[in-house]
Amino acid sequence: MNNNTNKPLIYKVTNECKTTKARVGVMTLVHHHVDTPVFMPVGTQGTLKGLLPQQLEQLDCQIMLSNTYHLGIRPGPEILKEAGGLHKFMNWNRALLTDSGGFQMVSLMKLAEVTEDGVKFRSPFDETSECMLTPEHSIEIQNAIGADIMMQLDDVIPTTSTGPRVEEAMHRTTRWLDRCLAADKRPHEQSIFPIVQGALDENLRRQSAEEHIKRDVNGFAVGGLSGGESKNDFWRMVHVSTDILPKNKPRYLMGVGFAVDLVVCVALGVDMFDCVFPTRTARFGCALVRTGQLSLRQQIYKNDLKPIDENCDCSTCKTYTRAYIHHIVTVETVACHLLTVHNIAFQLKLMKDIRTSIVNQCFPKFVKDYMDTLYSDKNYPKWIIDALNSVNINLLES
Repeated sequence: MNNNTNKPLIYKVTNECKTTKARVGVMTLVHHHVDTPVFMPVGTQGTLKGLLPQQLEQLDCQIMLSNTYHLGIRPGPEILKEAGGLHKFMNWNRALLTDSGGFQMVSLMKLAEVTEDGVKFRSPFDETSECMLTPEHSIEIQNAIGADIMMQLDDVIPTTSTGPRVEEAMHRTTRWLDRCLAADKRPHEQSIFPIVQGALDENLRRQSAEEHIKRDVNGFAVGGLSGGESKNDFWRMVHVSTDILPKNKPRYLMGVGFAVDLVVCVALGVDMFDCVFPTRTARFGCALVRTGQLSLRQQIYKNDLKPIDENCDCSTCKTYTRAYIHHIVTVETVACHLLTVHNIAFQLKLMKDIRTSIVNQCFPKFVKDYMDTLYSDKNYPKWIIDALNSVNINLLES
């Protein structure tokens, strides 16, 4: 816990890979410390689907994410203030990060209208009532939520957008950043992260990052990616952003959670990740393993009495077989619970293994071994080869 009331986030890099941009660090926040690189499970509505907060603690999850837009609509900031913030409302004793609601500009595009003032939404629940999400209102809601880390409201556009709208969104995001910082009523308890935008334009990404690092903030995010762009464009935008963002502050890549992406982007210098993927794929009966995914709905698992992963020590793998989960998967809600436990444990274990390899100065070997497990035929995707080459890991080297 951070007892320094003047600094709600203290970040210390403890180890750096001598080959890549990967590093290990510790974020000390008001509610809990966070070891980085870290994956943050997503509990959009103030709850992780399928798990209690105490079960997340048992998995040693140090930080989770919730959504400002949804919590601002329901239950609303008044109830959250009365409850003493989301930590108390949901009985979560560790760190919280809230996104700003900006992503809903894309995901709820048919219900949203963007102007310089902010984003006007029609409710996704009845599509008649309206709310105006301005930078000031986004921060007001996030102050009520009480998250350790808050995201600025940014002007989010589809990743593959081109033309004047891309530059307009990038500049507006910077203007909205300043409005967010001015509106913050709890700067000694919560940290606002600016978000680097610019779609797939390297020059705009650089300009956005260079503008944002002029602000007195405790960390930065890279947004507007993992939205349908090519992987070749994806990694290049990450690479150019982390080249500019300060080394002494955490770097958060928003919405990225596929395991292979985590490995590559840690090498590119990213410290924080989030994604709904591990929990969402659990609801469809899929278990994450180092070789990819197991779809436990398939008949080949009907008589398979092995655990999901013999090298996993989560409660699901210790207790239940593939055959049992196959028997109940997508039929009984307990199957969603069991797979969610495993998938979150998988993501957290992957990040722990990455941190250990960096500390032991064997991260490049970890990356090569990981890719060889995932691509046993060594038919690596070109984007992975190119991305890792950019940070001095040659997968094709014997």
